[in-house]
Amino acid sequence: MKRGELYRVYNGSKNDPKKYRVFVIVSRQILIDSKFSTVTCAPVYSNYDSISTQVQIGIEEGLKHKSSIHCDELISIPKTLLTNYIGILSEEKLFELKEALTIALEIEY
Repeated sequence: MKRGELYRVYNGSKNDPKKYRVFVIVSRQILIDSKFSTVTCAPVYSNYDSISTQVQIGIEEGLKHKSSIHCDELISIPKTLLTNYIGILSEEKLFELKEALTIALEIEY
């Protein structure tokens, strides 16, 4: 399991009409490799609103169509639910993800 990997996860939420949702792992690698049972993930949606906290992804990352990672909607997911591997982000997309997370969390250097 690595940062930037995409997984399809069963969604038991009553607020989301989709039975499954794709998520991207955004936790740092040391946490992913640790004994902690959860990792922080960002959801993937088919819509893209051209805002700085979204990263466009698509077929190159293993998806069926163009989509976007929404960094304003981070969620903690148990590692045991991350079993349906879809793909992984390229180095370029990982950099875009880092930038979007920095903006979403208003982190200043």
